[in-house]
Amino acid sequence: MPEATDFSARLTALEDREAVRELIARYGPLADAGDAQALAELWTEDGEYVVTGFATARGHAEIAALIEGPVHRQLMADGCAHLLGPAAVTVAGDVATARCHSLVLRHEAGSFVVHRVSANRWSFRRTAKGWRAVRRENALLDGAEAARALLKGV
Repeated sequence: MPEATDFSARLTALEDREAVRELIARYGPLADAGDAQALAELWTEDGEYVVTGFATARGHAEIAALIEGPVHRQLMADGCAHLLGPAAVTVAGDVATARCHSLVLRHEAGSFVVHRVSANRWSFRRTAKGWRAVRRENALLDGAEAARALLKGV
């Protein structure tokens, strides 16, 4: 029978991984709802969101601006869905790393088509408010080694 402390540590590890996965799961619905402020709060105050080839946003105001900007507003007006795949999460104390795929679907001519397929590497830190993203790097899986590298180490 496992020791109580072993059980407690295992439970904490499961809770931490689930909290990180929950944070990632919230991204898509918040992006699709256009809730820029709530989405930005998934990050730490000094957090960074790198969309390779498009933009790097630092801090809540810049991250929110990505959602409030004309590119994303047009995507929402046309109809879209941001889907993030199951995340492989590794927790080490008060920091965590997650890797996952993301899809952006776009409504065109009465149906949905895949607009983007990306690799994602997230870094998280436990804060007084719970887990928050420190950095998310997103790159199109267009054959570039740099995008595949984001998924290595799962």
